[in-house]
Amino acid sequence: MKPTTTKFILQRLQADIPTMLLQVVQSEGSSPGRQGFQMAIASDGQLSGSIGGGIMEHKLVEFSKNKLSKKETTVELKYQYHDKTHSSQQSGMICSGHQVIAFFPFYKKNVPLFLELEQSIELGKLDYLHFSKKGISILSKNNLTLPLGFHHPTETDWSYLEKVNQQKVIHIFGGGHVSLALSEVMHFLGFYIKIYDDREGINTLEENIFCQEKHLISYDSIASQLENCQDDYVVIMTFGYRPDKVVVKQLLGKDFFYIGMMGSKAKIKTLLEELEMEGFSKSDYAPIFTPIGLEIFSKTPQEIAISVAAEMIRETNQVR
Repeated sequence: MKPTTTKFILQRLQADIPTMLLQVVQSEGSSPGRQGFQMAIASDGQLSGSIGGGIMEHKLVEFSKNKLSKKETTVELKYQYHDKTHSSQQSGMICSGHQVIAFFPFYKKNVPLFLELEQSIELGKLDYLHFSKKGISILSKNNLTLPLGFHHPTETDWSYLEKVNQQKVIHIFGGGHVSLALSEVMHFLGFYIKIYDDREGINTLEENIFCQEKHLISYDSIASQLENCQDDYVVIMTFGYRPDKVVVKQLLGKDFFYIGMMGSKAKIKTLLEELEMEGFSKSDYAPIFTPIGLEIFSKTPQEIAISVAAEMIRETNQVR
């Protein structure tokens, strides 16, 4: 469950405004709505999130508002096929593939559930959400009996399990102009942003309203402060060649989903050659994306930020 979705639903329910959660529990092919996509629809017409857009989303918004107006409480599962070969349950789109959407109506009586859910997200607990025709429940890791994902042994017996806090984390070393631009892009992509710098009072870091955490540290101490997390993203863009090298040396061998380092080809060539002279092998630094970002001939901080974000999106979607 995304933090923005949780907050949106909680605020509406506290105001006694019925709200429908639309959860994509399965997707295949070129479906515009992917597994895990969420959308909340309040009876007053306010919306949050998306399940794929287009005519399909418009129809399902109206479908949800109609169910809420009738005070319906039944959880419903709806298949949407994005082609014209199926005689029923066509989405109105022709991009091929299909998606399965679960509809969960919520009313003021459900406020305690979302208060608990919001607290779980804020505390960063590794809890899980279990979706089924009975509703939504929060599970601890010790209570899991199924793997993550959609399970449907029969048409009426189904469930979907996901992590409560799915917000991805990015660690940015360096708080300069590109760091500020990248923070803005990653913020809108839903990342939890942590920035590290060893300089006091730099204006680009003070002006950064997009990150959740700012750390004034010595780069020499990174190894002891940054734990392995195979789901986290790391970007190295300090103010110079030497601090970049200090950071890189401490991250070699650590397990992260993505590690990238900014710099010119000439600078990076020199840095990597020095690492080899100090005993590191090519396999040690092979996981690092450098020069960072997709090649779009970017020049400005904003263009560089977009190229870096695009590279991370590409790597994320290739794994998916």
